[in-house]
Amino acid sequence: MSESKGMQRRLGLLDATMIVAGSMIGSGIFIVSADIGRTVGSAGWLLMAWVVAGLVTLTAALSYGELAGMMPEAGGQFVYIRRAFGKLTSFLYGWTVFMVIQTGVIAAVGVAFAKYTAVLIPEVGMGDQNILFHIGTFSVKAGQLVSVGVIMLLTVVNLYGVKNGSRLQVIFTSAKLLALLALIVLGIGVGMGNGTLAQNFSDAWSASQTVKNEAGEWVTSSLGGFALVLALGSAMIGSLFSSDAWNNVTFIAGEIKDPSKNIPRSLFLGTLIVTILYVLANVAYLSLLPVHGVPDAAAGVVEQGIQFASYDTDRVGTSAAMLIFGDPAIIMMAVLIMISTFGCNNGLILAGARLFYAMAKDGLFFKKAGALNRHGVPGNALIFQGIWASILCFSGTYGDLIEYATFASLVFYMVTIAGIFVLRKREPDVPRPYKAFGYPVIPALYILVTLFICVCLLIDRTESCVASLIIVAVGLPVYFLFNMRRKTG
Repeated sequence: MSESKGMQRRLGLLDATMIVAGSMIGSGIFIVSADIGRTVGSAGWLLMAWVVAGLVTLTAALSYGELAGMMPEAGGQFVYIRRAFGKLTSFLYGWTVFMVIQTGVIAAVGVAFAKYTAVLIPEVGMGDQNILFHIGTFSVKAGQLVSVGVIMLLTVVNLYGVKNGSRLQVIFTSAKLLALLALIVLGIGVGMGNGTLAQNFSDAWSASQTVKNEAGEWVTSSLGGFALVLALGSAMIGSLFSSDAWNNVTFIAGEIKDPSKNIPRSLFLGTLIVTILYVLANVAYLSLLPVHGVPDAAAGVVEQGIQFASYDTDRVGTSAAMLIFGDPAIIMMAVLIMISTFGCNNGLILAGARLFYAMAKDGLFFKKAGALNRHGVPGNALIFQGIWASILCFSGTYGDLIEYATFASLVFYMVTIAGIFVLRKREPDVPRPYKAFGYPVIPALYILVTLFICVCLLIDRTESCVASLIIVAVGLPVYFLFNMRRKTG
Protein backbone atom coordinates (compact mmCIF):
# COMPACT_ATOMS: atom_id res chain seq x y z
CA MET A 1 0.00 0.00 0.00
CA SER A 2 1.22 3.47 -0.75
CA GLU A 3 1.71 5.83 2.14
CA SER A 4 -0.78 8.63 2.71
CA LYS A 5 0.36 12.22 3.20
CA GLY A 6 -0.49 12.22 6.88
CA MET A 7 -3.06 11.56 9.54
CA GLN A 8 -6.44 13.21 9.01
CA ARG A 9 -8.42 14.81 11.84
CA ARG A 10 -11.72 13.01 11.34
CA LEU A 11 -12.88 12.20 14.87
CA GLY A 12 -15.10 14.47 16.96
CA LEU A 13 -15.94 14.68 20.66
CA LEU A 14 -18.45 11.81 20.51
CA ASP A 15 -15.90 9.52 18.82
CA ALA A 16 -13.23 10.42 21.37
CA THR A 17 -15.57 9.94 24.35
CA MET A 18 -16.68 6.55 23.03
CA ILE A 19 -13.04 5.50 22.69
CA VAL A 20 -12.44 6.45 26.34
CA ALA A 21 -15.55 4.71 27.67
CA GLY A 22 -15.40 1.76 25.29
CA SER A 23 -11.74 1.02 26.03
CA MET A 24 -12.45 1.05 29.76
CA ILE A 25 -15.46 -1.26 29.81
CA GLY A 26 -14.50 -4.85 29.08
CA SER A 27 -15.35 -7.88 31.20
CA GLY A 28 -13.97 -6.68 34.54
CA ILE A 29 -17.12 -4.99 35.86
CA PHE A 30 -18.99 -8.28 35.48
CA ILE A 31 -16.37 -10.40 37.26
CA VAL A 32 -13.87 -8.76 39.62
CA SER A 33 -16.33 -7.79 42.38
CA ALA A 34 -16.22 -11.46 43.49
CA ASP A 35 -12.49 -11.26 44.18
CA ILE A 36 -12.93 -7.88 45.86
CA GLY A 37 -15.70 -9.39 48.00
CA ARG A 38 -13.41 -12.21 49.12
CA THR A 39 -10.57 -9.76 49.80
CA VAL A 40 -12.45 -7.19 51.92
CA GLY A 41 -15.61 -9.09 52.89
CA SER A 42 -18.15 -6.29 53.33
CA ALA A 43 -20.47 -4.11 51.27
CA GLY A 44 -18.94 -0.84 52.42
CA TRP A 45 -15.36 -1.78 51.61
CA LEU A 46 -16.39 -3.42 48.33
CA LEU A 47 -18.00 -0.18 47.18
CA MET A 48 -15.04 1.77 48.55
CA ALA A 49 -12.68 -0.18 46.26
CA TRP A 50 -14.75 0.93 43.25
CA VAL A 51 -15.28 4.51 44.41
CA VAL A 52 -11.59 5.09 45.15
CA ALA A 53 -10.56 3.50 41.83
CA GLY A 54 -13.05 5.75 40.05
CA LEU A 55 -11.83 8.89 41.81
CA VAL A 56 -8.20 7.99 41.14
CA THR A 57 -9.00 7.46 37.45
CA LEU A 58 -11.06 10.65 37.18
CA THR A 59 -8.35 12.68 38.90
CA ALA A 60 -5.72 11.36 36.50
CA ALA A 61 -7.94 12.10 33.50
CA LEU A 62 -8.47 15.69 34.65
CA SER A 63 -4.71 16.12 35.05
CA TYR A 64 -3.95 14.60 31.64
CA GLY A 65 -6.16 17.25 30.06
CA GLU A 66 -3.42 19.85 30.53
CA LEU A 67 -0.81 17.72 28.78
CA ALA A 68 -3.24 16.80 25.99
CA GLY A 69 -3.99 20.45 25.36
CA MET A 70 -0.28 21.33 25.23
CA MET A 71 0.72 18.43 22.98
CA PRO A 72 -2.13 17.39 20.65
CA GLU A 73 0.06 14.87 18.80
CA ALA A 74 -0.20 11.19 17.92
CA GLY A 75 1.37 9.11 20.66
CA GLY A 76 -0.20 10.92 23.61
CA GLN A 77 1.31 9.75 26.89
CA PHE A 78 4.55 8.73 25.16
CA VAL A 79 4.91 12.30 23.87
CA TYR A 80 4.12 13.81 27.29
CA ILE A 81 6.75 11.71 29.05
CA ARG A 82 9.34 12.43 26.34
CA ARG A 83 8.89 16.19 26.69
CA ALA A 84 9.07 16.13 30.49
CA PHE A 85 11.70 13.45 31.11
CA GLY A 86 13.45 12.69 27.85
CA LYS A 87 13.64 9.83 25.38
CA LEU A 88 14.89 7.12 27.73
CA THR A 89 11.95 7.37 30.11
CA SER A 90 9.45 7.68 27.26
CA PHE A 91 10.96 4.63 25.56
CA LEU A 92 10.66 2.57 28.76
CA TYR A 93 6.99 3.52 28.84
CA GLY A 94 6.47 2.66 25.17
CA TRP A 95 8.41 -0.59 25.54
CA THR A 96 6.27 -1.64 28.50
CA VAL A 97 3.10 -0.69 26.64
CA PHE A 98 4.14 -2.88 23.74
CA MET A 99 5.35 -5.81 25.85
CA VAL A 100 2.48 -6.04 28.31
CA ILE A 101 0.32 -2.97 29.03
CA GLN A 102 -1.47 -2.68 25.69
CA THR A 103 -0.85 -6.04 24.07
CA GLY A 104 -1.27 -7.96 27.32
CA VAL A 105 -4.65 -6.36 27.93
CA ILE A 106 -5.65 -6.95 24.29
CA ALA A 107 -4.78 -10.63 24.77
CA ALA A 108 -6.61 -10.87 28.11
CA VAL A 109 -9.72 -9.21 26.69
CA GLY A 110 -9.53 -11.50 23.66
CA VAL A 111 -9.41 -14.52 25.96
CA ALA A 112 -12.41 -13.18 27.91
CA PHE A 113 -14.30 -12.90 24.61
CA ALA A 114 -13.46 -16.52 23.83
CA LYS A 115 -14.50 -17.74 27.28
CA TYR A 116 -17.93 -16.17 26.96
CA THR A 117 -18.30 -17.34 23.38
CA ALA A 118 -17.87 -20.84 24.81
CA VAL A 119 -21.06 -20.33 26.83
CA LEU A 120 -22.88 -20.30 23.49
CA ILE A 121 -20.55 -22.69 21.65
CA PRO A 122 -18.86 -25.06 24.14
CA GLU A 123 -16.54 -26.41 21.43
CA VAL A 124 -14.54 -23.15 21.41
CA GLY A 125 -13.76 -23.10 25.13
CA MET A 126 -10.43 -22.76 26.93
CA GLY A 127 -10.61 -26.04 28.84
CA ASP A 128 -8.38 -29.08 28.36
CA GLN A 129 -11.25 -30.81 26.55
CA ASN A 130 -10.92 -28.16 23.82
CA ILE A 131 -7.27 -28.89 22.93
CA LEU A 132 -6.94 -29.06 19.14
CA PHE A 133 -3.36 -30.28 18.85
CA HIS A 134 -0.02 -30.50 20.64
CA ILE A 135 3.40 -29.19 19.65
CA GLY A 136 5.69 -31.05 22.02
CA THR A 137 4.52 -30.11 25.51
CA PHE A 138 2.69 -27.05 24.16
CA SER A 139 -1.03 -27.40 23.48
CA VAL A 140 -3.27 -25.20 21.34
CA LYS A 141 -6.87 -24.76 22.48
CA ALA A 142 -9.86 -23.73 20.40
CA GLY A 143 -10.48 -20.72 22.63
CA GLN A 144 -6.99 -19.40 21.99
CA LEU A 145 -7.64 -19.47 18.25
CA VAL A 146 -10.92 -17.60 18.80
CA SER A 147 -8.99 -14.96 20.78
CA VAL A 148 -6.44 -14.58 18.00
CA GLY A 149 -9.20 -14.50 15.39
CA VAL A 150 -10.94 -11.58 17.10
CA ILE A 151 -7.67 -9.65 17.43
CA MET A 152 -6.83 -10.23 13.75
CA LEU A 153 -10.35 -9.28 12.62
CA LEU A 154 -10.28 -5.99 14.52
CA THR A 155 -6.75 -5.28 13.32
CA VAL A 156 -7.89 -5.71 9.70
CA VAL A 157 -10.94 -3.46 10.26
CA ASN A 158 -8.68 -0.73 11.61
CA LEU A 159 -6.24 -1.09 8.71
CA TYR A 160 -8.91 0.40 6.45
CA GLY A 161 -9.12 3.80 8.11
CA VAL A 162 -9.70 5.40 11.47
CA LYS A 163 -13.35 6.07 10.64
CA ASN A 164 -14.05 2.34 10.32
CA GLY A 165 -12.63 1.67 13.77
CA SER A 166 -14.40 4.70 15.21
CA ARG A 167 -17.82 3.72 13.80
CA LEU A 168 -17.42 0.25 15.25
CA GLN A 169 -16.45 1.78 18.58
CA VAL A 170 -19.51 4.05 18.72
CA ILE A 171 -21.86 1.15 17.88
CA PHE A 172 -20.45 -1.34 20.38
CA THR A 173 -19.87 1.19 23.16
CA SER A 174 -23.42 2.52 22.83
CA ALA A 175 -24.78 -1.04 22.98
CA LYS A 176 -22.87 -2.00 26.12
CA LEU A 177 -23.57 1.29 27.90
CA LEU A 178 -27.30 0.80 27.35
CA ALA A 179 -27.13 -2.87 28.39
CA LEU A 180 -25.14 -2.05 31.54
CA LEU A 181 -27.58 0.73 32.38
CA ALA A 182 -30.51 -1.68 31.94
CA LEU A 183 -28.84 -4.20 34.27
CA ILE A 184 -28.37 -1.44 36.86
CA VAL A 185 -31.95 -0.14 36.70
CA LEU A 186 -33.53 -3.60 36.74
CA GLY A 187 -31.11 -4.89 39.39
CA ILE A 188 -31.76 -2.05 41.82
CA GLY A 189 -35.48 -2.11 41.03
CA VAL A 190 -35.87 -5.85 41.63
CA GLY A 191 -33.50 -5.89 44.58
CA MET A 192 -35.09 -3.03 46.51
CA GLY A 193 -37.99 -5.23 47.52
CA ASN A 194 -36.03 -8.20 48.86
CA GLY A 195 -34.11 -6.57 51.70
CA THR A 196 -30.70 -7.76 50.48
CA LEU A 197 -29.22 -4.27 50.18
CA ALA A 198 -30.27 -3.40 53.74
CA GLN A 199 -28.85 -6.70 54.95
CA ASN A 200 -25.52 -6.06 53.21
CA PHE A 201 -25.27 -2.62 54.77
CA SER A 202 -26.39 -3.66 58.24
CA ASP A 203 -22.73 -4.39 58.98
CA ALA A 204 -21.10 -2.58 56.07
CA TRP A 205 -17.67 -1.93 57.56
CA SER A 206 -16.82 -5.24 59.26
CA ALA A 207 -14.02 -6.30 56.96
CA SER A 208 -12.82 -9.87 56.52
CA GLN A 209 -10.71 -11.82 54.07
CA THR A 210 -11.56 -15.23 52.64
CA VAL A 211 -8.66 -17.21 51.20
CA LYS A 212 -7.66 -20.80 50.55
CA ASN A 213 -5.29 -22.36 53.04
CA GLU A 214 -2.56 -24.89 52.22
CA ALA A 215 -5.10 -27.71 52.44
CA GLY A 216 -7.23 -26.04 49.77
CA GLU A 217 -9.96 -25.06 52.22
CA TRP A 218 -11.56 -21.60 52.28
CA VAL A 219 -10.98 -19.81 55.58
CA THR A 220 -12.20 -16.39 56.69
CA SER A 221 -10.36 -14.01 59.03
CA SER A 222 -11.25 -10.55 60.32
CA LEU A 223 -9.40 -7.51 59.01
CA GLY A 224 -8.46 -4.31 60.76
CA GLY A 225 -5.77 -1.67 60.94
CA PHE A 226 -2.92 -1.94 58.46
CA ALA A 227 -4.06 -5.39 57.34
CA LEU A 228 -7.33 -3.85 56.14
CA VAL A 229 -5.51 -1.03 54.36
CA LEU A 230 -3.24 -3.55 52.66
CA ALA A 231 -6.21 -5.71 51.66
CA LEU A 232 -8.08 -2.71 50.21
CA GLY A 233 -5.03 -1.70 48.18
CA SER A 234 -4.71 -5.25 46.88
CA ALA A 235 -8.44 -5.52 46.15
CA MET A 236 -8.28 -2.42 44.01
CA ILE A 237 -6.13 -4.08 41.38
CA GLY A 238 -9.37 -5.49 39.98
CA SER A 239 -11.30 -2.23 40.02
CA LEU A 240 -8.31 -0.30 38.67
CA PHE A 241 -7.83 -2.81 35.85
CA SER A 242 -11.53 -2.48 35.02
CA SER A 243 -11.08 1.31 34.91
CA ASP A 244 -7.85 1.28 32.90
CA ALA A 245 -7.19 2.23 29.23
CA TRP A 246 -8.93 5.61 29.62
CA ASN A 247 -5.69 7.25 28.42
CA ASN A 248 -5.86 5.51 25.03
CA VAL A 249 -7.61 8.48 23.46
CA THR A 250 -4.42 10.53 23.90
CA PHE A 251 -2.63 8.14 21.53
CA ILE A 252 -4.88 9.18 18.63
CA ALA A 253 -4.61 12.94 19.17
CA GLY A 254 -3.35 13.33 15.59
CA GLU A 255 -6.76 12.23 14.27
CA ILE A 256 -9.09 14.19 16.56
CA LYS A 257 -10.65 17.49 15.55
CA ASP A 258 -9.72 20.42 17.78
CA PRO A 259 -7.70 18.09 20.05
CA SER A 260 -6.75 20.78 22.56
CA LYS A 261 -10.40 20.97 23.59
CA ASN A 262 -11.87 17.61 22.62
CA ILE A 263 -9.29 15.34 24.27
CA PRO A 264 -9.60 16.91 27.75
CA ARG A 265 -13.40 16.91 27.41
CA SER A 266 -13.51 13.29 26.26
CA LEU A 267 -11.20 12.20 29.09
CA PHE A 268 -13.49 13.83 31.64
CA LEU A 269 -16.78 12.68 30.12
CA GLY A 270 -15.66 9.13 29.38
CA THR A 271 -14.14 8.45 32.79
CA LEU A 272 -17.04 10.12 34.61
CA ILE A 273 -19.66 8.05 32.76
CA VAL A 274 -17.83 4.78 33.39
CA THR A 275 -17.10 5.57 37.06
CA ILE A 276 -20.77 6.30 37.77
CA LEU A 277 -21.91 3.15 35.94
CA TYR A 278 -19.37 0.97 37.75
CA VAL A 279 -20.43 2.16 41.20
CA LEU A 280 -24.12 1.79 40.33
CA ALA A 281 -23.52 -1.70 38.91
CA ASN A 282 -22.07 -2.74 42.25
CA VAL A 283 -25.04 -1.21 44.06
CA ALA A 284 -27.21 -3.41 41.81
CA TYR A 285 -25.15 -6.48 42.72
CA LEU A 286 -25.49 -5.63 46.41
CA SER A 287 -29.25 -5.18 45.95
CA LEU A 288 -29.57 -8.71 44.59
CA LEU A 289 -26.84 -10.79 46.22
CA PRO A 290 -25.39 -11.03 49.72
CA VAL A 291 -21.67 -10.31 49.95
CA HIS A 292 -20.90 -13.52 51.85
CA GLY A 293 -21.49 -16.88 50.25
CA VAL A 294 -20.50 -20.52 50.22
CA PRO A 295 -17.96 -22.11 47.83
CA ASP A 296 -20.31 -24.83 46.67
CA ALA A 297 -21.09 -25.53 43.02
CA ALA A 298 -24.38 -27.15 44.05
CA ALA A 299 -25.53 -24.11 46.03
CA GLY A 300 -28.00 -21.62 44.60
CA VAL A 301 -27.11 -18.20 43.24
CA VAL A 302 -28.10 -16.41 46.45
CA GLU A 303 -26.26 -18.91 48.67
CA GLN A 304 -23.04 -18.46 46.67
CA GLY A 305 -23.31 -14.70 47.11
CA ILE A 306 -20.96 -12.20 45.52
CA GLN A 307 -17.85 -13.87 46.93
CA PHE A 308 -18.44 -17.16 45.13
CA ALA A 309 -20.67 -16.05 42.28
CA SER A 310 -21.10 -18.86 39.76
CA TYR A 311 -18.76 -20.79 42.09
CA ASP A 312 -15.32 -20.85 40.42
CA THR A 313 -15.94 -18.41 37.55
CA ASP A 314 -16.60 -15.18 39.52
CA ARG A 315 -19.43 -14.23 37.14
CA VAL A 316 -21.14 -11.76 39.45
CA GLY A 317 -22.98 -10.06 36.60
CA THR A 318 -24.44 -13.38 35.47
CA SER A 319 -25.51 -14.34 39.01
CA ALA A 320 -27.21 -10.97 39.44
CA ALA A 321 -28.93 -11.21 36.07
CA MET A 322 -30.23 -14.71 36.90
CA LEU A 323 -32.24 -13.22 39.76
CA ILE A 324 -33.84 -10.84 37.27
CA PHE A 325 -34.31 -12.99 34.18
CA GLY A 326 -33.85 -16.56 35.40
CA ASP A 327 -31.83 -19.14 33.45
CA PRO A 328 -31.90 -17.15 30.15
CA ALA A 329 -29.59 -14.67 31.90
CA ILE A 330 -26.66 -17.04 31.31
CA ILE A 331 -26.99 -16.57 27.56
CA MET A 332 -27.92 -12.87 27.84
CA MET A 333 -24.86 -12.04 29.94
CA ALA A 334 -22.58 -14.07 27.69
CA VAL A 335 -23.77 -12.05 24.70
CA LEU A 336 -23.43 -8.77 26.63
CA ILE A 337 -19.85 -9.56 27.67
CA MET A 338 -18.98 -10.65 24.13
CA ILE A 339 -20.23 -7.26 22.89
CA SER A 340 -18.40 -5.49 25.69
CA THR A 341 -15.05 -7.22 25.15
CA PHE A 342 -15.30 -6.93 21.36
CA GLY A 343 -15.83 -3.17 21.61
CA CYS A 344 -13.15 -2.83 24.28
CA ASN A 345 -10.55 -4.57 22.12
CA ASN A 346 -11.46 -2.46 19.12
CA GLY A 347 -10.63 0.69 21.11
CA LEU A 348 -7.38 -0.79 22.44
CA ILE A 349 -6.26 -1.93 18.99
CA LEU A 350 -7.22 1.34 17.30
CA ALA A 351 -5.37 3.50 19.82
CA GLY A 352 -2.31 1.42 20.70
CA ALA A 353 -0.83 1.39 17.22
CA ARG A 354 -0.61 5.21 17.23
CA LEU A 355 1.77 5.10 20.19
CA PHE A 356 4.08 2.66 18.40
CA TYR A 357 3.87 4.89 15.31
CA ALA A 358 5.10 7.84 17.42
CA MET A 359 7.92 5.72 18.83
CA ALA A 360 9.02 4.71 15.35
CA LYS A 361 9.06 8.35 14.27
CA ASP A 362 11.51 8.92 17.12
CA GLY A 363 13.70 6.04 15.96
CA LEU A 364 12.72 4.02 19.05
CA PHE A 365 10.71 1.27 17.39
CA PHE A 366 10.80 -0.72 14.16
CA LYS A 367 11.19 1.81 11.35
CA LYS A 368 8.31 0.37 9.31
CA ALA A 369 5.91 1.13 12.16
CA GLY A 370 6.39 4.82 11.41
CA ALA A 371 4.69 4.60 8.02
CA LEU A 372 1.05 5.34 7.23
CA ASN A 373 -0.80 3.21 4.71
CA ARG A 374 -2.99 4.61 1.92
CA HIS A 375 -5.89 4.85 4.37
CA GLY A 376 -3.92 7.22 6.59
CA VAL A 377 -3.40 4.80 9.49
CA PRO A 378 -0.19 3.22 10.87
CA GLY A 379 -0.77 -0.13 9.20
CA ASN A 380 2.53 -1.77 10.09
CA ALA A 381 2.22 -0.69 13.72
CA LEU A 382 -1.24 -2.27 13.82
CA ILE A 383 0.17 -5.51 12.41
CA PHE A 384 3.12 -5.63 14.84
CA GLN A 385 0.75 -5.00 17.76
CA GLY A 386 -1.66 -7.68 16.55
CA ILE A 387 1.08 -10.29 16.14
CA TRP A 388 2.51 -9.80 19.63
CA ALA A 389 -0.92 -9.69 21.28
CA SER A 390 -1.80 -12.93 19.48
CA ILE A 391 1.37 -14.59 20.75
CA LEU A 392 0.43 -13.55 24.30
CA CYS A 393 -2.93 -15.29 23.84
CA PHE A 394 -1.00 -18.59 23.93
CA SER A 395 0.97 -17.71 27.06
CA GLY A 396 -1.63 -19.17 29.43
CA THR A 397 -0.84 -16.50 32.05
CA TYR A 398 -3.73 -14.09 31.50
CA GLY A 399 -4.17 -13.29 35.19
CA ASP A 400 -0.46 -12.48 35.42
CA LEU A 401 -0.67 -10.27 32.33
CA ILE A 402 -3.46 -8.27 33.93
CA GLU A 403 -1.49 -7.78 37.15
CA TYR A 404 1.69 -6.84 35.28
CA ALA A 405 -0.23 -4.38 33.09
CA THR A 406 -2.11 -2.73 35.96
CA PHE A 407 0.95 -2.21 38.15
CA ALA A 408 3.07 -0.91 35.27
CA SER A 409 0.25 1.41 34.16
CA LEU A 410 0.01 2.93 37.64
CA VAL A 411 3.77 3.54 37.75
CA PHE A 412 3.75 5.40 34.43
CA TYR A 413 0.58 7.33 35.29
CA MET A 414 2.50 8.73 38.26
CA VAL A 415 5.48 9.55 36.05
CA THR A 416 3.25 11.32 33.53
CA ILE A 417 1.44 13.43 36.10
CA ALA A 418 4.77 14.32 37.70
CA GLY A 419 5.57 15.71 34.25
CA ILE A 420 2.94 18.42 34.79
CA PHE A 421 5.02 19.81 37.67
CA VAL A 422 8.23 19.57 35.63
CA LEU A 423 6.75 21.36 32.59
CA ARG A 424 5.04 24.05 34.69
CA LYS A 425 8.47 24.97 36.06
CA ARG A 426 10.49 24.49 32.87
CA GLU A 427 7.99 25.92 30.37
CA PRO A 428 5.81 28.38 32.29
CA ASP A 429 4.93 30.48 29.23
CA VAL A 430 3.81 27.69 26.91
CA PRO A 431 0.08 28.04 26.07
CA ARG A 432 -2.10 25.69 28.09
CA PRO A 433 -5.64 25.66 26.64
CA TYR A 434 -6.72 23.57 29.62
CA LYS A 435 -5.07 23.52 33.03
CA ALA A 436 -5.01 20.55 35.40
CA PHE A 437 -7.95 20.67 37.79
CA GLY A 438 -6.96 21.65 41.33
CA TYR A 439 -3.27 22.07 40.51
CA PRO A 440 -1.02 21.52 42.43
CA VAL A 441 -3.08 19.79 45.16
CA ILE A 442 -5.14 17.34 43.07
CA PRO A 443 -2.27 16.06 40.87
CA ALA A 444 -0.03 15.74 43.94
CA LEU A 445 -2.76 13.88 45.80
CA TYR A 446 -3.15 11.52 42.84
CA ILE A 447 0.57 10.72 42.91
CA LEU A 448 0.50 10.06 46.67
CA VAL A 449 -2.62 7.84 46.54
CA THR A 450 -1.32 5.89 43.54
CA LEU A 451 2.10 5.47 45.16
CA PHE A 452 0.39 4.10 48.24
CA ILE A 453 -1.61 1.62 46.14
CA CYS A 454 1.60 0.52 44.40
CA VAL A 455 3.32 -0.04 47.75
CA CYS A 456 0.36 -2.14 48.91
CA LEU A 457 0.58 -4.19 45.74
CA LEU A 458 4.34 -4.65 46.14
CA ILE A 459 3.81 -5.98 49.65
CA ASP A 460 0.79 -8.16 48.88
CA ARG A 461 1.58 -9.28 45.32
CA THR A 462 5.33 -9.02 45.31
CA GLU A 463 6.06 -11.58 42.61
CA SER A 464 3.87 -10.08 39.89
CA CYS A 465 4.90 -6.50 40.72
CA VAL A 466 8.61 -7.36 40.61
CA ALA A 467 8.06 -9.17 37.31
CA SER A 468 6.40 -6.01 35.98
CA LEU A 469 9.40 -3.91 37.04
CA ILE A 470 11.76 -6.44 35.40
CA ILE A 471 9.88 -6.01 32.11
CA VAL A 472 10.45 -2.25 32.40
CA ALA A 473 14.14 -2.75 33.23
CA VAL A 474 14.71 -5.07 30.27
CA GLY A 475 13.83 -2.07 28.12
CA LEU A 476 17.11 -0.37 29.08
CA PRO A 477 19.43 -2.45 26.85
CA VAL A 478 16.78 -2.45 24.12
CA TYR A 479 16.72 1.35 24.22
CA PHE A 480 20.47 1.55 23.70
CA LEU A 481 20.24 -0.90 20.78
CA PHE A 482 17.59 1.26 19.08
CA ASN A 483 19.61 4.37 19.88
CA MET A 484 22.79 2.91 18.37
CA ARG A 485 20.92 1.86 15.25
CA ARG A 486 19.40 5.34 14.91
CA LYS A 487 22.79 7.02 15.20
CA THR A 488 24.50 4.69 12.73
CA GLY A 489 21.68 4.38 10.29
